[in-house]
Amino acid sequence: MRNNDRPSGAAPSAEEVAADAGVSPSTVSRCFASPHQVRPETRARVLAAAERLGYRPSRIARSLAEGRTRTLGLIVPDIANPFFAVIVKAVQARARRKDYAVFLADTDEHPDDEYELALTLARQVDGLLLVAPRMDGARLGEVVRQVPSVAVNRSVSGVPSVVAPSEDGLRQAVAHLHALGHRHLALILGARNSWSSEQRGHAVRYAAEQLELKVTEFGPHEPKFHTGAQVADLVLAAGATAIVAHNDLMALGVLSRLADRGVRVPDDVSVVGADDTLLATTATPALTSVRIPLDALGERAVDLMLRRLEDPDRAPEQLSLDSELIVRRSTGPAPPKGILTS
Repeated sequence: MRNNDRPSGAAPSAEEVAADAGVSPSTVSRCFASPHQVRPETRARVLAAAERLGYRPSRIARSLAEGRTRTLGLIVPDIANPFFAVIVKAVQARARRKDYAVFLADTDEHPDDEYELALTLARQVDGLLLVAPRMDGARLGEVVRQVPSVAVNRSVSGVPSVVAPSEDGLRQAVAHLHALGHRHLALILGARNSWSSEQRGHAVRYAAEQLELKVTEFGPHEPKFHTGAQVADLVLAAGATAIVAHNDLMALGVLSRLADRGVRVPDDVSVVGADDTLLATTATPALTSVRIPLDALGERAVDLMLRRLEDPDRAPEQLSLDSELIVRRSTGPAPPKGILTS
């Protein structure tokens, strides 16, 4: 079919490229699938024709031509956690726009499984996106040596990474609680091997110290709903008037248990989460939370990876995004006589 005979909106075909370049359709196919089998001057002519006509070979053909799979591996600790689910969607959308497919793996918060999955995927993909990786530095280093990698929400020396430190947002949260009259905070930590939990814990401790607030810590714990519910009773016994949870899921577990106990939020105790997932806005009461730009985390991670693949010698980039406190109804003035314990 000649170019002017093509139906409106139809993509140009390999036959049209062949006619424009003065070669056979099979030569066009070889240019993209087996470029080493085509003379350089012929391949240049075919590529120029493809560019003029806007021709795009299939992903398979492009992969063969580039010596790549055009796939990325994405490993997350827990796909059921809304924090990671939003990042996954952002990564997939960004990769799709760049004509890459994404293989997703969920480790269910198990560092050993994460390591094994990373080694398996390393043999099948062009690069790995490791979201909040839990594995230790030695194992992470081994993975990085085998396949181009980008760390998301964990800062790793010598590895491209994009993080959203919660320090600013959590400092705002502690100052917010202090302004409301709270003087004793409960801090619920996340997973033991979580870089994010370490950073968030440090931010709360530092901000509280500056304002001379007492902090009682609980954890580390799995960053899940049921662990928040379990810790709530311990928090009540400690007498804190405000709770800062590692993430929204744990904060929602706290809210649920406090409701069961007849403890009013925020009249008797205030609760702050982190990540500002959709669940924060649908909670009862709506949850005050530290907002993390989750979509941007996923998008920037893909961009870092593609730059790494295009230029393997490029110096590792470290990107940092901002966080902020979003105040809702779960925080209020400290009760005049302390938290209810009955």
